Amino acid sequence: MNSTTEKRIALISVHGDPAIEIGKEEAGGQNVYVRYVGEALARLGWQVDMFTRKVSLEQDSIVEHSDNCRTIRLKAGCLEFVPRDEIFEYLPEFVDNFRKFQVENDITYQLVHTNYWLSSWVGMELNKIQESKQVHTYHSLGAVKYNTIEKENIPLIASVRLAVEKEVLEIAERIVATSPQEKEHMRSLVSTKGNIDIIPCGTDIQRFGSIAREAARDELGIDKEAKVVLYVGRFDPRKGIETLVRAVNESGLRDSNNLQLIIGGGSTPGNSDGIERDRIEQIVNELGMSDFTTFAGRLSQDVLPTYYAAADVCVVPSHYEPFGLVAIEAMASGTPVVASDVGGLQFTVVDEETGLLAPPQDVDAFASAIDRILLNPEWRDELAKAGRKRVENKFSWDGVANQLSELYTQLLQPQPLASTAKELVQSTAELVQSTAKELVQSTAELVQSTLKQPVLVAK
Repeated sequence: MNSTTEKRIALISVHGDPAIEIGKEEAGGQNVYVRYVGEALARLGWQVDMFTRKVSLEQDSIVEHSDNCRTIRLKAGCLEFVPRDEIFEYLPEFVDNFRKFQVENDITYQLVHTNYWLSSWVGMELNKIQESKQVHTYHSLGAVKYNTIEKENIPLIASVRLAVEKEVLEIAERIVATSPQEKEHMRSLVSTKGNIDIIPCGTDIQRFGSIAREAARDELGIDKEAKVVLYVGRFDPRKGIETLVRAVNESGLRDSNNLQLIIGGGSTPGNSDGIERDRIEQIVNELGMSDFTTFAGRLSQDVLPTYYAAADVCVVPSHYEPFGLVAIEAMASGTPVVASDVGGLQFTVVDEETGLLAPPQDVDAFASAIDRILLNPEWRDELAKAGRKRVENKFSWDGVANQLSELYTQLLQPQPLASTAKELVQSTAELVQSTAKELVQSTAELVQSTLKQPVLVAK
């Protein structure tokens, strides 16, 4: 089968495996985005192949999600987990194996949608080698990320990442920003060149919001009178979990018997997320909060909607988020959000309408915002209804996939001959005009120079 005769798309997510369990190290919003976009595109009739890096022999090389949506794992370096900042050197092998897969399956991908800067390099190489058109979603901008961490913690790969992110913005057929704020950062921090569309992330509005709060609490064994504060996400210093813990410690409900803090997220001992989890747990113990703090571990997609529904408020205290998938999952579940006033969170969370925004790393501001919601149940319910309505209107996966499908279709259409001829005539006219202007200018300069020379008189 050849891709030139059908709607076929390659979604490339080198380090974010769409088939992996969410909550494992470096498995978060990007994995969810690629998986659900892929499945939604498949429902629209696209043949969707999602390419990622294989990290162990035990992993299946191909995972079928539906009749026309699958994850394909390619070897790139050792078959083991490699932190994302150390993957770049293995990308040429990823490209080679991608091309081998095409040959073996008689496929040529005319269009690739790359995710994160590592994958963008792969997409640009495929453009050079086989003229594949490229759509790219950043998920995180190095120019923003490196401004939020200490200089000594900036990785060695940073200069390469910044250069790649600038190049892909300027040469890809289209960049997909997930929020107006992300587009603004691209323009102000990366490059003024390139074509950018705004298409948000989405969420499963059938799954999230499928269970009522009382039923969710019964299922999880949480008292119906409890005031529940929830965090969902990776253990990473940039996610701001320390800010949340210290804010809950300052809550006006701190010494009541009703307050509960639930921290949901997986970790592996000895890895970066395991080290951060240990650090957070130490802070919880030092503050005497262990009696009402639960480390729930990795929350599967099956149980995650129940945790969201059971909470009074979900907190997203990240130092930066280009979009904030957790925020819309919580809102879809009828749970108000307190989030950092940064990046795409300013787009997903409407301050004072679907939740509250607070300055990042501002413990007092987060404590105040959390208490405003916990201490006003009626207002909390109003925020919940508004949040659910906003997600239904703007952030369903099917809606997102429809927008992407229209973009892909537009890019795959052959350029009309008339348009090509018109552009050729226009560029030729501009060239003639420019050349004529330069010729006139140089002739004038020559005449002017000649007139200034002294006149020689024959004796």
